[in-house]
Amino acid sequence: MQFLQSLPVSAQMIGLLLLSNVFMTFAWYGHLKNLATSPWYIAALVSWGIALFEYLFQVPANRIGFTQFSVGQLKIIQEVITLSVFVPFAVFYLNEPLKLDYLWAALCMVGAVYFIFRSA
Repeated sequence: MQFLQSLPVSAQMIGLLLLSNVFMTFAWYGHLKNLATSPWYIAALVSWGIALFEYLFQVPANRIGFTQFSVGQLKIIQEVITLSVFVPFAVFYLNEPLKLDYLWAALCMVGAVYFIFRSA
């Protein structure tokens, strides 16, 4: 824990958000591959169990990040990280095709980052 506190606030927050998003992505979409033949309520219970770990990283990330960033900035950072985690997950884990639409979505996120941070 001491190591984490020696990092800049932005690095602490981004690291925790990356971990949170890995758990979130598996909670939200992992059941499509692993529990496809199970009843939906089993998938929901497993997903809730995984989502607990998402929140164990998400809540401290937002608390740490809020010391330096606005809520809007935290949200946009979260969305950029979500897309950064989701695309490799979809392509490599779920075997979805890599589409040019992911690039367009990323460019829209660049615009969102610009607008939310331009007055900072």
